[in-house]
Amino acid sequence: MANKKKKRFIFRSVVLAILAVAVGFALYSSFTDGEKAALKEGDTAPNFKLKTVNYEKDTLALSDFEGKGVMVNFWATYCEPCKDEMPYMEELYKKYEDKDVEILAVNLDQSELVVTRFLKEYGISFPIVHDQKGQVMGEYGVGYLPASYFINPDGTIEKKIIGPLTLDRLEGYLKDITPES
Repeated sequence: MANKKKKRFIFRSVVLAILAVAVGFALYSSFTDGEKAALKEGDTAPNFKLKTVNYEKDTLALSDFEGKGVMVNFWATYCEPCKDEMPYMEELYKKYEDKDVEILAVNLDQSELVVTRFLKEYGISFPIVHDQKGQVMGEYGVGYLPASYFINPDGTIEKKIIGPLTLDRLEGYLKDITPES
């Protein structure tokens, strides 16, 4: 009987040690990979090309807006703070589109139908692209939503904001990336 308990104890200890090593490795990998991938202010914004949801072209690339200031916003319909800032972006898009500033929202939902319904409900007219597989999200090192990158006309990241924006803060960042006339 004591021999059986000893074997069970050894087996459980080995399984627990393996699990501890696996969890440690997973945590280490996620932290070190995230640190390498995360873009910082002053970095060149990586180009990407994604399928559009509400635009006359089938795809849009960041390079399509070369020479303009661009706000790239990562969002999803299930993200409440994302929903809160959408009306602000819509309001300022109309104000800044004639000033060579673009708002490009990168949606991370699985279903395009959900996104289309959301855009109709909120009356969104600025370009939305769909990053269904999360490739661009990974390239930009986005971990939390919403995440916004304000990109200068020369292609460098002026400001990176994680979390929701107020109307005033959003407008201030758009002013910072407005090309000089």
